[in-house]
Order: sequence, then structure tokens, then C-alpha cells
Amino acid sequence: MKRFLEKMSDIFYPRRCPVCQKILKDQKRMICLQCETMLHPIGHPRCFKCGKPVEKGEYCRDCQKRKHMFEQGRGIFVYDSSMRRSVTRYKYYGCREYGDFYAKAMYRYAKMELREWKPDLIVPVPVHRSKERMRGFNQAAYLAERISRYTGIPADMGLVQKNIKTKSQKKLNALQRRKNLEMAFCVTGDVRGKDILVIDDVYTTGSTIDAMASCLKKKGAENVYFLTVCIGRT
Repeated sequence: MKRFLEKMSDIFYPRRCPVCQKILKDQKRMICLQCETMLHPIGHPRCFKCGKPVEKGEYCRDCQKRKHMFEQGRGIFVYDSSMRRSVTRYKYYGCREYGDFYAKAMYRYAKMELREWKPDLIVPVPVHRSKERMRGFNQAAYLAERISRYTGIPADMGLVQKNIKTKSQKKLNALQRRKNLEMAFCVTGDVRGKDILVIDDVYTTGSTIDAMASCLKKKGAENVYFLTVCIGRT
């Protein structure tokens, strides 16, 4: 029965490539062969702190200028035009299955960092309940749940809540983004002495991750790391 339902789902709702959006000939794949050969994770050199690609040196310009609240982090892909379109479809247009590809890539390409960080707990960046109702899901929680399955590290979806409905971060500069997120998050559980891995879809200025790290550390978290699908350029 389960196999029959899966076949019906493939017929009426065929899986599409998360990059080019073409229907996958092999429905067991998560990305088409052509896009798989073109899409590469960010390699070295990259910023030691946030993982942005750099031409030289240990740190990107942003991490040289300002002190971040997190210890270290990594985005898997550059947030270019193709990935921007992909993430937009994932978040706003019901292409939830793209998250399966993202989560697998995050686990595959960040294995070394995960071994080094040894997080005790995985926590997604929360969205305000009104946005979650509108989208139908929290895109970061979807990723966190799957990464938890791959790694065996427990995930707590409700540990951090977003209790203030903030403006969209898209058109704000770095200072405005930090101000926009002040007091936006609250921790609802015990994190004393724990190393936390924060999961989100995109890292641009780091304001969201910093706000998450700040509220977690105020409640006693030892170290805060992050992992995202994409990260902006310096």
C-alpha cells in the first residue's frame, strides 16, 4: 500500500530538481545530474569564523570588522541567483521537498565541522507563529529535524521561540537587522553548559545567528555554532 501511494505521489506530484526546477527523470534522486555537476559546496579558502568564501586571509571583511556572538559556523552553498530562487521556492511556494536535498548536503559537506564542534543539541531558528501559519511550516525546523536524523544529535524545535513579529530582514542593512532582532527570541528550556548547533536556511550579515547565540548564552549555553544551506559573499 505504501509503495502504491508513493507511486501515485510521483505521478501527480513529481519531485523536481531544487536548482533548475525540472521534473526529475529518476524520482529517487534529489537533484538532476546536470545541476549536481554544476553546484559545488564552498571550499577553501573560507572565513575561519563564518565560512564565507575569501580570496586570502583567515577572516572575511565582516568578521574582521565586528565581533560575533557565535563560535563558528558554515554555509554550504554560495547564496547566488540560482540558490536564491531555490530557497525562495522552498520557503514560500510549497517546494518542501527541496529541504530533503538541502539537509543531506548540509550533513554531507559539514561532517568534519560537526565532528569538531560535537554539539549536544540542534536548534532551528524559529519563525513567528503568524509566519509559520502563512507558510505552513518552519523551513529551519524542517532542516533541523532531518539533520538530527542523519547525525543522531537530538533536536529541540521549541527550545527557542520568536515572541516578537519583526520586519522582514531583506531590505535592512546590518545595523537595522541587529536592531530589528533585539529581544525577538526567548529560550524556554535549560541550556546551561550545552553546546548548541543553530540551523537556518541563509546566512547574510549574521544578525539572526548572533541574536540566537546571544539569547542562548544569556541562559547559560557554553558554545553556539551554526549551519546553513547558503551564505552570502563578503
